[in-house]
Amino acid sequence: MPLLKNRLNVLASNSESRVLSGITRGIEKESLRVTPNGTLAQTPHPLSLGSALTHPQITTDYSESLLEFITPPSSDAAQVLQTLEDIHRFTYRHIGDELLWANSMPCQLSGDSDIPVGQYGSSNVGQMKSIYRVGLGHRYGRLMQTIAGIHYNFSVPDELLDILRKKENSSQSLQDYKTENYFSLIRNFRRHFWLLLYLFGASPSVCRSFVKGRDHQLVPFGSDEHSLHLPNATSLRMGDLGYQSKAQEQLIVCYNDIRSYVETLRHALVEPYPDYEAAGVKDSNGEYQQLSPHLLQIENEFYSTVRPKRTTYSGETPLRALWERGVEYVEVRCVDLNPFQPLGIDRLQMDFMDIFLLTCLLSKSPPTDNREYRNILENQRLMVCRGRDPELILHDHQGDRSFLAWSHALFEEMKPVAQLLDQHNQTDRYENTLNKLAPLLDDPSLTPSARILKEMEDTGQTYFRVAMNHAIEHKKYFLNKELPPEITQRYNMMAADSLRQQQQIEASDSQSFDEFLTSYYQQYNFAL
Repeated sequence: MPLLKNRLNVLASNSESRVLSGITRGIEKESLRVTPNGTLAQTPHPLSLGSALTHPQITTDYSESLLEFITPPSSDAAQVLQTLEDIHRFTYRHIGDELLWANSMPCQLSGDSDIPVGQYGSSNVGQMKSIYRVGLGHRYGRLMQTIAGIHYNFSVPDELLDILRKKENSSQSLQDYKTENYFSLIRNFRRHFWLLLYLFGASPSVCRSFVKGRDHQLVPFGSDEHSLHLPNATSLRMGDLGYQSKAQEQLIVCYNDIRSYVETLRHALVEPYPDYEAAGVKDSNGEYQQLSPHLLQIENEFYSTVRPKRTTYSGETPLRALWERGVEYVEVRCVDLNPFQPLGIDRLQMDFMDIFLLTCLLSKSPPTDNREYRNILENQRLMVCRGRDPELILHDHQGDRSFLAWSHALFEEMKPVAQLLDQHNQTDRYENTLNKLAPLLDDPSLTPSARILKEMEDTGQTYFRVAMNHAIEHKKYFLNKELPPEITQRYNMMAADSLRQQQQIEASDSQSFDEFLTSYYQQYNFAL
């Protein structure tokens, strides 16, 4: 009996199927602050929002102008969306006449010099965050730091994995079994995430200012001189214009087990990379221009579509935490902002993500070899550039496979998972989710990427103007409804607490920054 069917039977036939209500998800959503004219805001992160260093829900990512909203993990998907809405409403009341850009690809840009790097105060950890971003600017240019997206964090309860572990007579500890199965999820995710780019990709076009002076394959949108696109593109954010790196192309990270993963990444974190070594860690004035001369300054510099994650202790490196305590959850990083939704994501998409990720976790997941690794990269490239081409051919382990046939097969695989979730939750929400999204497979015009281009065509407006219209609509949506006083009070208190925490951190530093950085990197010397 196939593994997926067997595991579904175990979860369905036992009263333990209640563990499905413990599926936990959280959202990290980035949005650029822009002026009423649609240019990048040059104002610092508002103090009334709190400290970007220590606030648990409102911070910045890369640029000082790139807000990041973080929802606490929750087993209630509706609560996740409500928290995200509360954060938006609170923020809009503290950014004056600025707007939150509604698209993944940025607003009008003047160039690297006008993109402010995130600032996190004078503490060692705050300086480290800023210097890391300065380093990214030197390595890849600052334009990349204006691209926004959504990270979707997902985990299942330990109890669910323990039921499967015992049923399968595994001799592994729960921690090892969990870690092995989350890596299985990741391998299956990488095989199939092109489906997410198709269904939810929402960046088929960019403002010409984004590619000024850069090589690209984009073409003008009709007679529009200001917008560039690819006719069948889904998510340019996930292609060569987005978070891709020529230097990192040599970095082949293995997801077959945690040891291989940690070993590969650690090597990139401790071995000098010639180009970065030649540039120097400090400039001629002794100012840091990157944290290290290594291929990766820190783990987050590795641009992957999905990451195994583990909550870290204060000052601990993510890689060491992962190795010592195993995988706690996965972070999905290939989701564009949906400009048709004020929050950038809706419940339908979240429900699909849960079905998709649970299917990846419960299904058989053979090890990846070099050939499949190349196929995964090529499928990503094809889906980014030509995803809405009905004749699109992708590559799996058996050879060429049409997008249509493969995507329909994946929906069939997900159906029993959706049915189990419905059975457990006494609803028809999950099967309805598949039924609502299935028509997009046969009709590309229904996808967000196609709808954006259609709106540009119908209105005769540029990518910038259409995106600006959405941002203005969203601002009205968030300001039209008052925040309950208790929510306002809670976020005011969180802001004040975060500012106090930053001051305490700055006051408690006892090392020089050079010493702090040396001791931080020494953590990578752990035994494997």
